[in-house]
Amino acid sequence: MRGTPRTRRIPRPALGVLIGVTALFTAGTLATPAGAAPEPGPSTARVHSVPASSQQQARDFWTPERMRSAVPFDLLDADARSTDAAPRAGRPATVAPTVPTAGTADVGPAAFPNGGGAWTGGGAVVNTAGRVFFTYQGRTASCSGNAVTSANKSTVITAGHCVKLEGAWHTDWVFVPGYHDGQAPHGRWTATKTLSTPQWTASEDINYDVGAAVVAPLDGQRLTDVVGGQGLAFNTGYNLRMYAFGFPAAAPYDGQKFIYCSGTTNRDFLLSSDHGMGCDMTGGSSGGPWFTQFNEATGTGLQSSVNSFKYNFLPNRMYGPYFGADAQNLYQAAQSS
Repeated sequence: MRGTPRTRRIPRPALGVLIGVTALFTAGTLATPAGAAPEPGPSTARVHSVPASSQQQARDFWTPERMRSAVPFDLLDADARSTDAAPRAGRPATVAPTVPTAGTADVGPAAFPNGGGAWTGGGAVVNTAGRVFFTYQGRTASCSGNAVTSANKSTVITAGHCVKLEGAWHTDWVFVPGYHDGQAPHGRWTATKTLSTPQWTASEDINYDVGAAVVAPLDGQRLTDVVGGQGLAFNTGYNLRMYAFGFPAAAPYDGQKFIYCSGTTNRDFLLSSDHGMGCDMTGGSSGGPWFTQFNEATGTGLQSSVNSFKYNFLPNRMYGPYFGADAQNLYQAAQSS
């Protein structure tokens, strides 16, 4: 497969693995040094519309058997993307206007920090988070995603590579909130539109690995009327207490359980400006939400990143993109669709 990076292709000899996509890095000079203040490049999100006929086809396609057998996306081979332009840190935090109130993290049934374990705390997150299923180059694949509060009550946030890769938008795209053991307790919600940041769409820049989907009503109801939605926060800065959730499907996980990690994050000092957290989640967890101000008692927080990638020499550390101006523009484009 061949991509069209905006600046330079990073060759295949490996130093890194994306959760959800095999991403290979080599040492080299970045256009923006890792320690420099990153600059945003806010512009219009890219939108892909899904024909009505394809929406019904996707819903019918994803049987329990196909969901159980979907390949975690890190097992599908692809090249890395440029890490040059990066989002700005240090701005005042901005929060999406439709967010609910979420308190500071309460240490409860899930000990903080946690490097990877089954979520037993319940709360809203077990309904808003779910698995994402799609077809990529003729193969069934899986990621994770999360329903967020939105004007259209139909918006899902995930990773950019979970909606588009190697110049092609994924097909048969569905979101299954509350997924467990092949079951879809709240139904299979098909995408009417999938979206990503312009930087991911153009060059698969890992700093902007953020995607979204607008899903069709199901049985006359809209998504967040059924499962609820989490708030979002943008330009929050670094070194935060955060919780990450997903459905890892590569060994030692099997995609059937809802897994979480938690800890104090730091900024990646290597090849991106992402948040980093100690976490052993594997492929299939891509696109799952990271929350600030997460309250274990209620399972609510402010989504501030998504599961994106790992370096293969740091298998117990996961990274998620900084939600800056472009992530906020993506969210606004999705909720107004």
